[in-house]
Amino acid sequence: MEILRPAGCSRCETLPAAAGGPGRLFLWFPVRHGQARAARHLDSAGRAYRPLPDGDGLAVEIPGEEAHELAHAIAGQLGPEEAHDTRILWKQGTEDPGFSDFPRVTSLSRFVAAGRAAWLHGLLAERRVTSHFQPIVETADTSSVFGHEALLRGFEVDETTVPPARIFAAARDADLLFQVDLAARQSAIRQAVHHGLRTRIFINFSPASIYEPAYCLRSTVATIAESGLPPYLIVFEVIESERVDDLSHLESILAVYRQAGFRVALDDLGAGYSSLTLMSRIRPDFVKLDRELIRQVDRDPYKAVIAEKLLELARQLKIRTIAEGVETPGELAWLRSRGADFVQGFLIAPPGAEPARSLPRM
Repeated sequence: MEILRPAGCSRCETLPAAAGGPGRLFLWFPVRHGQARAARHLDSAGRAYRPLPDGDGLAVEIPGEEAHELAHAIAGQLGPEEAHDTRILWKQGTEDPGFSDFPRVTSLSRFVAAGRAAWLHGLLAERRVTSHFQPIVETADTSSVFGHEALLRGFEVDETTVPPARIFAAARDADLLFQVDLAARQSAIRQAVHHGLRTRIFINFSPASIYEPAYCLRSTVATIAESGLPPYLIVFEVIESERVDDLSHLESILAVYRQAGFRVALDDLGAGYSSLTLMSRIRPDFVKLDRELIRQVDRDPYKAVIAEKLLELARQLKIRTIAEGVETPGELAWLRSRGADFVQGFLIAPPGAEPARSLPRM
């Protein structure tokens, strides 16, 4: 496959400009009484503003750095649905919006979330992200490391760790999921090269973070090509617990990955209602059984029946299986007796900044 050089996808590969400095906030409200409440608040706060043409919205003067602070105060005058449906645009200077500005119009609630996520904006801009690795081992011989799952970590300026749950929650609220997902993919490759890994490298991705695969994945494919890692070592995990509304879109993403020689895994099997549909459509090379299904599987007959049938189904389809979240010797023994190919979890090893090279046999 010809490797296309990144074309600077504005959605995935650039950060939105921060709302700072003198300018104006333009607000369009879904209902007039919401606009009236916002205007009363601006009056009481002594803020300069004017109605937009036909009275459908307000333009508020922002003399300093307080655009997000003021937006938060206005959102406080509205209900959650009103704040979600109110449109907002921050524009530097004194000119009214033009057609080129309208792609930057967003919801008031999302604009407020972006203000709260200024720390994430800085983290991404300064590339304060890295990857930790958790080993995936042969079930029959846990000393044999088959692969590593790359897990995103951030760090503050003082080098304290930012947990991934906080990063992804802020990214969803502030519409930065595209940039975070790309940063996670690229960090995984950089760190794998840095550590000289030659095992399979499992990388999570969210289908919702990719608009157009032919363009949005260029930089990822190019990064891997430049890394010197053989493509077959790279396994992209579809996060099944993320709702997948457009299976055709997902299939087009995976087609790009497979054309480049990468493998595909379905993560969180058993966590959602659409698992079997996804299996039949994307036909993964690996499936990862959800950690909640594996927890106490040796002691819970209901979980045992479900897990056993999923393992049997995958075996018949020639899909290799990985059981996540293995924490007890009893769970490992059960999985070993049922023919799971690989296991992953704290019983084996926790994620670490330094990938595990060798492990004891259990």
